[in-house]
Parts: sequence; C-alpha cells; structure tokens
Amino acid sequence: MERIVIRKARAEEHEVISALALRSKGHWGYSADFLEACRAELTYDAEECESGRMWVAEFEGADIVGFTLITGAPPTGELAALFVDPLAIGTGCGKMLLQHALSQATSRGYARLTLDADPGAEPFYLHFGATRTGSSPSASIPGRLLPQLTFSLPSPS
Repeated sequence: MERIVIRKARAEEHEVISALALRSKGHWGYSADFLEACRAELTYDAEECESGRMWVAEFEGADIVGFTLITGAPPTGELAALFVDPLAIGTGCGKMLLQHALSQATSRGYARLTLDADPGAEPFYLHFGATRTGSSPSASIPGRLLPQLTFSLPSPS
C-alpha cells in the first residue's frame, strides 16, 4: 500500500479540491440534481486553499485523495470540510485527515471544533469522539437538517 502524505493545500489546487468534494459527496448515492444544488457550497477558492487551514492527503507522489479545512477563531472553530475521494475510502485517509485536523486545531488553541456532518458520515465522526449537539439546516438543500457535532479538544501541551 502506498504511503499517505498530508500537507498544506496550495492555491492552484482549488479546482482539483472542489471536484474531489463533489465526488466524495456523491459517494452517499445522492442524485445529480442534489449534487448540483450542493456545488456552490462545495466549491473552494484559491484563498481558502492557501489559508494555511486546509490540508490535503495524497498517496506519496500521486493525486490528492482527500482534504480538510478548519475555519473560525479559537476557542471554537469549525471543521468546515473533510472529504475523501471514493477511491480512497477504506485506506485510512479519512482517519488520518481527521486526526491531523484535530491536532492542528489543538495546537492553534481551539477548545472545540464543530461541524455539520453529512448524515452518512455521522458514525465516522462519533467513532472518533465527536458528540451530537443538535441539528443544523443545510446551506444547500432547503428543509434538510444535518447532524451538528462537536469535538472537545485537550488543552495544548
């Protein structure tokens, strides 16, 4: 198995990252119309990519297979994105990205990270220590509620 490397995203990768987000969302079996309604929310610009808060995962020397984005200011931030290419699901990429994001958030002084999860991904986040704190309306699909989750982070050492 190839080694997964996590590194900061680069501005010029924004189109690749946006396309990956849509492919990843499609993993849950949503219709083309549903995915099109989500396109704007799942589009990332060059500034977000070079913000220093977005990291990508790649098989060493190969294409990007996942990414994560943290937004907000301490003490409470948001895990605004964590997407894995469907071809990389089951490789440990998602776990590595989540652990990296939580570690980065802790070292940057966050006490907690919140997220609005896709219902299909909720068990993944709960498995790694998130707690469900409520529901949040979807920014893309009127009337749809998403699980709102929170990770409580340790104090930085």
